[in-house]
Amino acid sequence: MFELATIAVLFSMILVLIRLYRGPTVYDRVLAVNTFGTLTVLLIGVVGFLSGRPDFLDIALLYALINFVGTIAILKFFRYRAIGDVSQVPPPAEPGSR
Repeated sequence: MFELATIAVLFSMILVLIRLYRGPTVYDRVLAVNTFGTLTVLLIGVVGFLSGRPDFLDIALLYALINFVGTIAILKFFRYRAIGDVSQVPPPAEPGSR
């Protein structure tokens, strides 16, 4: 049963890589990277269960935290063109305004 779950997660990862390649927007690609990270967490958990290593769940939780923080940082960079303090960066222009 868990072998089937592993195969399903790997197949889902292949589909997400196709979405990452095709895009069409930057946000689609960021979402694909985030989804790939989430599927990696699932894969680490399933492999840890199959191999009888419960310490893999600690690794999966740490990877999930890094995946979340990394996604937020990437989205902040694409919105403000800066990672640090955004108080000195002007906000992006509204669509349709000059």
